[in-house]
Amino acid sequence: MRLCKLVLENFRCYAAETRIEFDDFTALVGRNDVGKSAVLDAMEIFFGGRAADKGDVSNTADGNPIRITCEFDLLPTSIVIDADFETSLAAEHILRTNGNLAIRKTYANATGKLVSVEALANHPSAENAGDLLLLKRAELIVRANALGVQVPAGNANAPLRAAIWGNFANLNLAERHINLDKEGAKQIWSSIENLLPTYALFRSDRVSSDQDPEAQDPLKAAIREAISQVADQLAQIQARVEAEVQKIADATVAKVKEMDPSIAETLQPVVTTKKWDSLFSTNITGDENVPINKRGSGVRRLILLSFFRARAEQVAENREVGHVIYAVEEPETSQHPRNQRMLLAALTELAALGRQVIVSTHTPMLARGLPEESLRLIERNNDNTRTISPGGAGGAISQRIAESLGVLADHNIKAFIGVEGQHDIAFLKAASRAFLAAGVDVPDLDALELAGEILFFPMGGSNLALWASRLSPLNRPEFHICDRDTQPPAMAKYQAHVNAVNARPGCQAVNTARREMENYVHPDAISEGYADNHIAIVLPPNFAPFDDVPTLVAQAVHAATSPNPWPADDETQRRKVSRAKHQINGAAMAKMTAQRFGQVDPNNEVRGWLLTIGQMLG
Repeated sequence: MRLCKLVLENFRCYAAETRIEFDDFTALVGRNDVGKSAVLDAMEIFFGGRAADKGDVSNTADGNPIRITCEFDLLPTSIVIDADFETSLAAEHILRTNGNLAIRKTYANATGKLVSVEALANHPSAENAGDLLLLKRAELIVRANALGVQVPAGNANAPLRAAIWGNFANLNLAERHINLDKEGAKQIWSSIENLLPTYALFRSDRVSSDQDPEAQDPLKAAIREAISQVADQLAQIQARVEAEVQKIADATVAKVKEMDPSIAETLQPVVTTKKWDSLFSTNITGDENVPINKRGSGVRRLILLSFFRARAEQVAENREVGHVIYAVEEPETSQHPRNQRMLLAALTELAALGRQVIVSTHTPMLARGLPEESLRLIERNNDNTRTISPGGAGGAISQRIAESLGVLADHNIKAFIGVEGQHDIAFLKAASRAFLAAGVDVPDLDALELAGEILFFPMGGSNLALWASRLSPLNRPEFHICDRDTQPPAMAKYQAHVNAVNARPGCQAVNTARREMENYVHPDAISEGYADNHIAIVLPPNFAPFDDVPTLVAQAVHAATSPNPWPADDETQRRKVSRAKHQINGAAMAKMTAQRFGQVDPNNEVRGWLLTIGQMLG
């Protein structure tokens, strides 16, 4: 179950109904105090099951309640609601017309308390059919009898509702809000609530300490787990201690009786024990036994963020919920630019592995490294309302994002490197490392990026860092690598773009001779990358220049890990292919060598790209 949309109304600065859409990776961008944190906090209230604060109510709410709506896609195919009877969200008519699940929570204006939970659903509105979710079993039986519907055997309500609905020629389906916290619907909401994603919010202003619950909770869980594994031995120790104490007590009674038998017949010692896990406390030290609390703020925050991830995974595992939403407020806080890039890569990897990641930022360093379609620009209007615009909509949004964040303030840049997407950046960096390891004189792209001398920009969707109006005044060389995509004799997909770039002084663009960069990765490197994750896949000895390598790899991984056939739905296929691309350009590229490049790229195309970049740098 994946969050795809959030709707806020009367929550802080979002007085008017405001919508924001989410993908696997979403970045909220905008100036300080524009409303980025409000979005993250609203989701914490929704998923955390807690009340809102009185201060969360919009100043212009005029007594109206707070409403927070979350809409989900990628829904489970079945759900158990009552009496262990398996049904589906669609069968219960609690999905929207688009097939998504939308849940609205309403909070009282005066107190912030939760007052209702509703589903916006394409639900029956015909007489005697529109209120079935609110009826108890006895009431459903009365309704069925009145309509002449046979009551199914068993105690489950779902088949009884289905039988009644099936009696109608026309249910008059219409989208409306259905109460889920009334008597009959409570079981449905309870089942849905258990399936909601785990939401974990990492704030920017938290105190970074090893005593923070984010650090302590996983450690305490590890202590409890270790103690549970030796519970029998600990019980023997406790029994031994109590027996020894009892011996002393018995001996004491005997001595008392020698002096005055009336004082005590017995002495029964009461041994008060503490929980074993309370005997252990943890502090964290690093190299040379330096406590983490004495390290720099950036290191503390980075370590705590890792504990935060561990705790979120632990909560999801305990709830038996597979989906986790990581919300990280201003991940760049207290971080060196190198660590910012590493953290961004780690968060991007999380999204590629099936987790949902939401970040907020107001700095260009983080934003310009993200595909523009992942950005959501939050702007303050003249009337103090907010507008949220998705990236990837063309130059107008790009220009506004650039103006908001002040993108490309770094004038140390010597060259801009344009590629299709984030995976291609990882490919080029790994290729640079492979050739350097073999003694080939190519530029060290990792070091150059860290020094701020080159800037990569993903061109897919006209990414942040690439606007002619911004790049031209800087008078820096540009090198663009475009995937050919189409097989000759057809013209390359981006040939017009390549021609336009090559017409500009100091700029150069090329098309790949093969379909895309993944076609330059040796099959053995891909197999070895998956083998490190204990997945044995079967690939052909060579890929053809225009094979769809990510799809072929995704299919091979599916065949190796699932007994089911390759999925038919496009969304599941897309996710599997996306994960394969991530693996190919990460773990597989780490296995590439100059020798392997020579085998799959006899024309030295990849090395030629790197040499061109080196020439541009002078």
